[in-house]
Amino acid sequence: MGEAPAFFAHDLKEGFLNGFGLKSKGCETATVICNKTYLVDGGCDGLLLSFQVQIFDHFKGTPIKPVVLGTIPNSCKGHSAIALNEDCILFIKGGSPLDDAFWFLEVDTPYVQEQRKSLGCEVVAWSKGVRGTVEKPIVVSGPSGVGKGTLISMLMKEFPSLFGFSVSHTTRSPRNMEKDGLHYHFTERSVMEKDIKEGKFLEFASVHGNLYGTSVEAVEVVADAGKRCILDIDVQGARSVRASSLDAIFIFICPPSMAELEKRLRARGTETEEQILKRLRNAEAEIKEGESSGIFDHFLFNDNLEECYLSLKKLLGIDGSVNTCTESISEDLDLPPIVHSVSRIDNKIIISYRTSDLNNESQKMIVLDLSSIKGGAPGRTRGLEAYAIDSVTNGSTMINQIS
Repeated sequence: MGEAPAFFAHDLKEGFLNGFGLKSKGCETATVICNKTYLVDGGCDGLLLSFQVQIFDHFKGTPIKPVVLGTIPNSCKGHSAIALNEDCILFIKGGSPLDDAFWFLEVDTPYVQEQRKSLGCEVVAWSKGVRGTVEKPIVVSGPSGVGKGTLISMLMKEFPSLFGFSVSHTTRSPRNMEKDGLHYHFTERSVMEKDIKEGKFLEFASVHGNLYGTSVEAVEVVADAGKRCILDIDVQGARSVRASSLDAIFIFICPPSMAELEKRLRARGTETEEQILKRLRNAEAEIKEGESSGIFDHFLFNDNLEECYLSLKKLLGIDGSVNTCTESISEDLDLPPIVHSVSRIDNKIIISYRTSDLNNESQKMIVLDLSSIKGGAPGRTRGLEAYAIDSVTNGSTMINQIS
């Protein structure tokens, strides 16, 4: 963005000394949190600029251009910003549908603190606000050849509207019949290492000389479709996910014996003798670690495939009548380009605006309930609830009811 504008460096530095504050100018908002002001330029109608972030440090008196993680919002016709606490700012995009209107900029969350320490520079991270929730993702681990992929395929075939598979990234070459984007996202090591450094992966590990990993976006895409995400990852990856902010169910699939596992690996006919022996050594280590690490919530033995599959469905509480999650809002609305006011009552954000037609003009409100939000950058913040209100009178009644 270049140098900070004069009004930012002078007016804002002098205007807010502590706590939270907000000033705006055109398509820019400036939000003050403690000793820093976060200037965000959302672009304007007709421009292609996405949201750009710059920080002004009150103590140092200098602008800082941070490393920006997560998916950056597209430009809009105007936006509002409100500091939720000392680590996060809510952005409301004018002229946008509700499914793209709410974004969070994390400025000092544990994730941002970790990335700041790792990268050695100032960091912020975008997270898209998503209405409604989804059930916990499922992490399935186990040694190569144990039947994880088969069990997951059976689950998704029987319940295609309920589950979605998280497609992992890998730097290994495709095997016969494997398709990019379906079985794996096949990528170059240099590209994947760069994405890992930029915080785009939930977990990653080096397995058999190649990098494997699950990107944040791969998990979020499944949840965006209202489905429960399944992650097929090894024990190293499961350990990383367990240590992350992702709240998941961890299941380890065990072979009936090492002899049976060796039989299955050889029957696949996809590895050399050296590779098979390496996989067997790794399998012994994975089983030992899986049983003793405390990572996994449940263990299933795949002695008989059908019986193991029935146990898996019972574990997940599937009886054939499970419904996918639904969003609470009853209207599909677009926010107007100009929002007249944004205020806060506890965990409720009150968005006020005016609409007009040939006959009359009316004031409307949207109440954004943040009490159930969960998630974080880079990715999605889920659990938003939105209520559309037609008038100030009804709005006051509704606010009293939900406060």
